[in-house]
Amino acid sequence: MDRFTNPYVILTLTALFWSSNMVVGRAFGTEVPPFAFAFLRWSVAALLVFPLAFPHVRAQWPHLKRSWPSLVLLGLLGVGGYNTLAYMGLQYTTATNAALLNSFIPIATIAISWIFFGKHLTRRESLGVFISFMGVMTIVGRGDVAVLAHLRLNVGDLWLLLAVLDWALYTIALGWRPAGVHPMLLLAAMILVGLAALAPAAIWEAQRGHHTNITPASLMAIAYVGIFPGFLSYVFYNRGVAAIGPSRASLFIHLMPVFGTLLAMLFLAEIPRWYHILGIALIFSGIRLTLRQRGR
Repeated sequence: MDRFTNPYVILTLTALFWSSNMVVGRAFGTEVPPFAFAFLRWSVAALLVFPLAFPHVRAQWPHLKRSWPSLVLLGLLGVGGYNTLAYMGLQYTTATNAALLNSFIPIATIAISWIFFGKHLTRRESLGVFISFMGVMTIVGRGDVAVLAHLRLNVGDLWLLLAVLDWALYTIALGWRPAGVHPMLLLAAMILVGLAALAPAAIWEAQRGHHTNITPASLMAIAYVGIFPGFLSYVFYNRGVAAIGPSRASLFIHLMPVFGTLLAMLFLAEIPRWYHILGIALIFSGIRLTLRQRGR
């Protein structure tokens, strides 16, 4: 258990769990439709979070009541939006592509901050954004310029890019989270909002004939994504951020393409292509250029 007090260990595990979520979502995409998958995942996480959040409700209820707009926004983006969009994309694209495209999140966050909130980019940051964008286009276009020229994009990649945009907005919105609220209570409130949004969507999905195939394997998959990529990853990430700071902790998201590619090779027999290697090299180069401090 002493290993789980090391912030670098738990942040590495967080990236591993998030990457495995893509692999599980891809493997069971035909067994569990996306809205149901997201709803059931967060239902499992709720069973673990609510008992930890309940003792803080009475003391911190005034904070929650005053901050309901930001909680609704965070719940819709972080719980209701990102994973649903990712699961939709994984029905059409590979887990490798999903993990690689997630490397674009830091750059998307910077770009949105610049466009909507006036954050000025240096020349180095602008060049980094451009290089990373070219890496994403390399992956999405499968290394074929004709794919981009004729707009013949994989619909799954488009859903994943929407998921990336959603998570970038969620990251920015975290700056508006209510101060002084216990992390478990904050997560519980977000889960309630997300489940309220996902429930009617899951019902609509079932009415259209997309039903969950209940098998021991699919139940294990739902339990896994609820416990590990859902609950534990949030707890580990919070501890890691508290220990080493948000800037350094956020860099561990860049381990996702490595873990995602390896897991997809092991469990889904997805062989990386040359455009995956080139794309990830461009993404990492752009991120490194963007995040590198002057003179270091």
